[in-house]
Amino acid sequence: MSTAVMTQYLHKIIHHLELLHQEEQDSVAKAARMMAEHIKQDNIVYAYGPGGHSNLGSQEIFFRAGGLMHISAILDEGTLLSGGALRSMAVERTPGYAKIVMDDYGLKQGDLLIIINSYGINSATIDSALEAKSRGVKTIGVTSVRHALATPDNHVARHPSKQNLHDLVDIVLDTKIDVGDAVVDIEGLEQRVAAMSTFANAYLLNALVSETIDLLVKDGIQPPIWMSGNASGGDESNARFIQKFKGRIKKL
Repeated sequence: MSTAVMTQYLHKIIHHLELLHQEEQDSVAKAARMMAEHIKQDNIVYAYGPGGHSNLGSQEIFFRAGGLMHISAILDEGTLLSGGALRSMAVERTPGYAKIVMDDYGLKQGDLLIIINSYGINSATIDSALEAKSRGVKTIGVTSVRHALATPDNHVARHPSKQNLHDLVDIVLDTKIDVGDAVVDIEGLEQRVAAMSTFANAYLLNALVSETIDLLVKDGIQPPIWMSGNASGGDESNARFIQKFKGRIKKL
């Protein structure tokens, strides 16, 4: 059996992650310092992926083995694929929807929000950034600058203002995803296959969390870290902190 396509995908993933590692270190370090200072005050960090598969980014760093307990994923049913894929796409293109979500989670001045959306153009994404700014919420954007810049202003998915996420957030972690997301070529097929954005999001987000933890430890702080409940002692380890976050993290 030929594995040429599988091998092509592997090489594409490795090359892309190495590119992010080389070019995004300064941005990750800056964002990690912002997060570390926020968590030093025992504040919650919100993560929102307003769009179908962008929601995976917020879930990647929430309630995650080896991850920070201070992270609260905004898991709004409107854009989750579990509510219907076409419905999700329609909601993410609905201007004003993000304000409802921000109200529901009670984001306020002084909070910190990670907005994850590789394309960085849809209404839910742009409204999240605009609403955050109006509330005095600091923002980190995980998005592809090249994808946003290559998308025409008249594209149906764009926010009415035609703005891009990377222009609205305080710090940008650039996923460098090309238009269309898929990266693998198959001979005889016009459309590329195998998306890259989930790998890029997961790498940058986990790198951000890890660098944040490292900064906290170096500053003499032992932040609470999730341990896998499937590992021996995991439930007991996590139980020490559950009450600290119950009620503060909406989806815990």
